[in-house]
Amino acid sequence: METLSTTVDTMSDALHSLTAQAGDDNPLTALHAVSEMRTELDRYEATLVRRARNLGMGWQMIATALGVSRQAVHKKYGRR
Repeated sequence: METLSTTVDTMSDALHSLTAQAGDDNPLTALHAVSEMRTELDRYEATLVRRARNLGMGWQMIATALGVSRQAVHKKYGRR
């Protein structure tokens, strides 16, 4: 099983590479990189929310950390 630290390292490497591409002179290359960055950040956020829940943190605490309502975070990450 992948550890959080491995996930962070992998995400950091990916974002570093994508950040460089986002500064490309070609706007299509830059837009693609920004789209990929968004995907990576969404994936990482989901991992952290899952970890917070596994550690017993409530939806309100997670929502506050994300700057959204408890209902919004529960709707996005609650059991499906």
